[in-house]
Amino acid sequence: MPIPSSAPSRPELIDHLVQTRIAGNVATPRDNNLSHYRKLANGDRHYWLGLELSDRWADEQDVLAVMAERCGVIDDPEHRVGQDTIDPELTVGALDRMAAELRKAAEAGARVLFATGHPGGLLDVHRATAAALRAAGCEIVEIPGGLEADEGYVFQFADVAVLERGATLWHTHSPAPMAAILDGLAREGRPLPDLVVADHGWAGCAGQRGIKAVGYADCNDPALFLGEAEGTLAAVVPLDDHVTNPRFYDPMTAYLLDAAGLTAQF
Repeated sequence: MPIPSSAPSRPELIDHLVQTRIAGNVATPRDNNLSHYRKLANGDRHYWLGLELSDRWADEQDVLAVMAERCGVIDDPEHRVGQDTIDPELTVGALDRMAAELRKAAEAGARVLFATGHPGGLLDVHRATAAALRAAGCEIVEIPGGLEADEGYVFQFADVAVLERGATLWHTHSPAPMAAILDGLAREGRPLPDLVVADHGWAGCAGQRGIKAVGYADCNDPALFLGEAEGTLAAVVPLDDHVTNPRFYDPMTAYLLDAAGLTAQF
């Protein structure tokens, strides 16, 4: 897929999201979604993504209701197996909310930290957004050196914090790498970010620490949507976070940056 020369319109982006299965009928199966909702409701902290959720989510049906509202999964609790969905209208609406936060950050010349636990899918989405904010005058936070978490190393690649193990960028839901960054900044007496743009536990940990955070989440990762419902995260974009070709996210990134008044830096 060629890199877009201009941002798609809203209808064009919605069509693209459905065609590439970033939204619409996504690959994540229904039984996997419901299993994760149940484990979160039962208190399994792996699925809380660094958040301290209130006891209002102890019933998996309440989790499902929020996921239907904010992500667009099928709201029928009797639908147990087969296909599940992400509403592309909700994806684009959340992109607009994220764009508003990026615009405010650019206007303020804010300190912004980018991080991903899904480097195989979302690394370049974050990289292009960081480049656009840097060009607009923001400070992209440089993380401290020598950080370790979860038996790996935390470092930056193309302005995006990632977890590395065995010379491989690691897929992780853990909040520990973000905690290592924030604690490392504090040890060095450096200011914390004004905004974190991330996913998985990287976003959850930042929001839980009181930092304004926006992020991306799949339909089997309900915690960030619950954090948005509680006001801990500012915006969460529902999408399949690892489709077959990472270039499929380019039109989405172009739309996001255009909506934020930023020049795309592909």
